Amino acid sequence: MSNRYAVILAAGQGTRMKSKLYKVLHPVCGKPMVQHVVDQVRELNIEEIVTIIGHGAEKVKAQLGEGSHYALQGEQLGTAHAVMQAESSLAGKAGVTIVVCGDTPLIKSETMEALFKQHEETGAKATILTARITDPTGYGRIVRNENDHVEKIVEHKDASDSEREINEINTGTYCFDNIALFEALKNVSNDNVQGEYYLPDVIEILKKQGEIVSAFQTDDLEETLGVNDRVALAEAERIMRSRINKGHMRNGVTIIDPGSTYIESEVTIGQDTVIYPGTILKGNTTIGADCQIGPHSEIDSCKVGDGTVIRQSAAFKSSIGCRVSIGPFAHIRPESDIHDDVKVGNFVEIKKAVFGNGSKASHLSYIGDAEVGSGVNIGCGSITVNYDGKNKFLTKIEDDVFIGCNSNLVAPVTIGKGAYVAAGSTITKDVPGKALSIARAHQVNKENYVDKLNLKK
Repeated sequence: MSNRYAVILAAGQGTRMKSKLYKVLHPVCGKPMVQHVVDQVRELNIEEIVTIIGHGAEKVKAQLGEGSHYALQGEQLGTAHAVMQAESSLAGKAGVTIVVCGDTPLIKSETMEALFKQHEETGAKATILTARITDPTGYGRIVRNENDHVEKIVEHKDASDSEREINEINTGTYCFDNIALFEALKNVSNDNVQGEYYLPDVIEILKKQGEIVSAFQTDDLEETLGVNDRVALAEAERIMRSRINKGHMRNGVTIIDPGSTYIESEVTIGQDTVIYPGTILKGNTTIGADCQIGPHSEIDSCKVGDGTVIRQSAAFKSSIGCRVSIGPFAHIRPESDIHDDVKVGNFVEIKKAVFGNGSKASHLSYIGDAEVGSGVNIGCGSITVNYDGKNKFLTKIEDDVFIGCNSNLVAPVTIGKGAYVAAGSTITKDVPGKALSIARAHQVNKENYVDKLNLKK
């Protein structure tokens, strides 16, 4: 197998997106389009990737990092002009170069591998990725000769009536003999209405030199979709989401209603987990086996252990252990560490807190900036008072503590192991282990008070 190279075209601004965000950075299932393309290309045993950048160059480089070399197309003068910018990196190197657009997030590594294989087996100087489409209006048609090689690419406006009947189209992805590519690019002209240098002209140049131009036809038209506006972006999202959901289901995950379940590309899910409708799983979330997630839960960049149930709740950038019960209507905010066998009930919010094994906050509580031990019970309506208007302070609740309902723990404060806090208390001082702390005013009953009020009316 010859050396392989890749050129990713990612310089365009994408004016039809009508966005401040550069086109190739628009996300599809949580990952920028160009990142999808580069990730698939990386699976092809590529010697060197060169990404052509222009608009938003620094942001594209920041996204892709060291996984690519870069060439700047300062002025966008067409696709051939874009590839020319890779000359300093690739010219003169023997091998095969794939050219793929950064706005085609659905393209698969398997398809690109098949394109490489077709190119190498036919001895072609160029191989075009093609597809068949029911209505090819507006697309360049692939005209093949008697040897099934490509005779020419003819644009719709230039096609004869018989050529317009052809439904095999050029998708804009190519393999080239690398040396032949950069030699041919020197002869591409911009003598056209747009005054631009077009990559398909390389095909015509190679044909005039008597070289073989081949084509590989993919049977999946959807993966060739180029995203140029928000309508196409939504379509790419739908296709990618369906692809992701099917992958999880084939790996042993039950998704009750795939059409209403949104799972981003980096999420992993264990076997026999059930995902209910309306669930959104984002970021680098990992869900264990035998879990129940949803309905209507949002989990972003969390690690969730086996056997955990999360109902109608939201969790962000946190660790959640095994056999945990969360919800309904709970909120797990970033930097929380919830251990095994914990119960976080309805309308409970946890923020930047450690919550020990077997502890419970069953309803209507706020636990922020806290270290909660194991076997703790936090009663309804209890909160850690962690903020004085300028700074946050830590509350420590040691093992086997019982916090009565409607208690305020004013940080910094420590509740010792096995202690009890009476309902309705406002705790401002440390509580020793095994003590009962009562911090509330004595009850006073005013006899006949209502009658006296009525006499004043």
